[in-house]
Amino acid sequence: MMMTSAQAAKLLRQLNDELNTLQLRENNTKSFVAALQEDIESVRPAYNFTEMRDAQAEVEKKIRKVKHAINLFNTVTPVPNFDMTIDEMLVFLPQLSRKCEILSEMKDAMPKVRVNTGSSGGGTIIDYRYANYDIDEVGRAYQEASDMLAKAQTSLDLVNNTVEFEIDI
Repeated sequence: MMMTSAQAAKLLRQLNDELNTLQLRENNTKSFVAALQEDIESVRPAYNFTEMRDAQAEVEKKIRKVKHAINLFNTVTPVPNFDMTIDEMLVFLPQLSRKCEILSEMKDAMPKVRVNTGSSGGGTIIDYRYANYDIDEVGRAYQEASDMLAKAQTSLDLVNNTVEFEIDI
């Protein structure tokens, strides 16, 4: 079956939901409580160990196949406008996001800030923290990184929503 990465991710969520439902049903029906005076067969929930194992194994097999196909796709599919594959991009995006967080904090800093060290004991010494970098330069670096992050996310989204690959389930 041909599908995009976005479609495969949705299928994977559905399969995981299906597996969770089967596991919950098993948990709720594999044993039961009955009072001594009750007819046990009238309160016994329907449960077949072999059928439940087989049903879960079938869904787990589909999950493995979908994940494997996604992983293969990610390792060989290039992201347009970037010299990397999807799996590299999936590492690059968090790195770039972290860089943007750091640069954002740095660009918002004041060149000189009064700090309370707590050790002056009411004395007249005032300490200042100074930015040891050019705040405008950091602002430009932040804007560049932020623009690259947006471009990378958009390029990855384009691939994930348009390029199809085969999943054998």
